[in-house]
Amino acid sequence: MSTNKWGLPHMGRGLGLRFQHHEAVLEKAPPVGFLEVFPENYLYTQGRTRYMLDKIAERYPISLHAITIAIGSTEPLDMDYLKILKKLAQETRAPFVSDHLCWIGIGGENLHSVLPVPYNEESLQNIVARVKIVQDFLERPLFIENSSGYMAYQASNIPEPEFLARMCVEGDCGLLLDVNNAYIGAYNHGFSAEELILAIPPERIGYIHVAGHMDCKTYLLDTHDRAVKDEVWELYRIAEVHTGGRSTLLEWDGRLPDLDTLCRELDKARQYQIGGVLHVG
Repeated sequence: MSTNKWGLPHMGRGLGLRFQHHEAVLEKAPPVGFLEVFPENYLYTQGRTRYMLDKIAERYPISLHAITIAIGSTEPLDMDYLKILKKLAQETRAPFVSDHLCWIGIGGENLHSVLPVPYNEESLQNIVARVKIVQDFLERPLFIENSSGYMAYQASNIPEPEFLARMCVEGDCGLLLDVNNAYIGAYNHGFSAEELILAIPPERIGYIHVAGHMDCKTYLLDTHDRAVKDEVWELYRIAEVHTGGRSTLLEWDGRLPDLDTLCRELDKARQYQIGGVLHVG
């Protein structure tokens, strides 16, 4: 198994933790290696929601998958937000923090969407500078997730695989490799998803996301509301070989099934994994 740059342990297979499953996780103790949460759901409360997270964090490693850092924005970084994000990371003992390669609004307005960045030198250098600030402030690795991709900027002149690889190396950060997003982006924009994966130095791939998507015939839509497609699992196999094995997270948000169904879907990763370690919470 190849090592990642940060010496982080292989946590096996994990699930995205959603409010509907808080009690089931505590009652059933599902055999997963870690749980991933959207920190924005817990940053501004000390009520029952936060109590449940704290109880779950006593049993499972927690990873924080943010949606508000806005690493691709040209707006000033929200340092107040980063302060409470860092505090949550410390309190849940999260070994790393991740977010999306995106911007989220303009003029102080949050559009509540992950908006794509142009792939050019100016954008890259802006992202690299912001990544360094955020990672230094959080005092833990920062992993940026590749986007699914539905549109392209005329100003983009760097291929996405090269852009992602340079972002990781020049920003000294990691990639949260979403193989479903890679598959969607490749289909929608006409590039090779395998080429994207192999372009990233394997030690820079922090962990991996898998998810389901909708085939709209002329394009693919990242929906997180159904089982992972066989084509995505095959792409995941390539990622596992390339990295030597990484912690893997199943995302499922819409039409959310029960916890047992999620665990069965996650268990499909076994046949594609390289040397994964399963931790029983």
